[in-house]
Amino acid sequence: MALFRIADRTPLAPAEAWRRLTAWERHAAQVPFTRITVTTAPPTREGTRFVARTGLGRLGFDDPMEVTAWQPPYRCRLEKHGRVVTGWAEIEVREEPGDGGGARVVWTEDLRLRGLPRVCDPVLAAAGRLVFGRAMRALLREPKRG
Repeated sequence: MALFRIADRTPLAPAEAWRRLTAWERHAAQVPFTRITVTTAPPTREGTRFVARTGLGRLGFDDPMEVTAWQPPYRCRLEKHGRVVTGWAEIEVREEPGDGGGARVVWTEDLRLRGLPRVCDPVLAAAGRLVFGRAMRALLREPKRG
């Protein structure tokens, strides 16, 4: 599997960073050609399921995920149960020490594309860091609603 980690700091309070990163449908605006549908009733908790559909028209694939750990506003774990994409992801949010406040966010993912040889894992990890790092930073920069 292609393991990668993305870490960043944000001036947002940990609870606000958490809210933005776990608003699953909003991730679709940051990942090209993807839409996300939550298939269980709110609120998010262990057992929440959602599907990221990536593709154009009829050509694409589903990436079904389940929340397997939910410890707001500090940690969640997602397990990927797709035919194409498998693995897991964890999002961790911690208060940044010091007078400046804010939060430190760490996104760790172990990603596998069925049929892709393991020799491609470094390229897959680099692509994951690029795509998910961009998505994470954009979600944290979004203007506060309200």
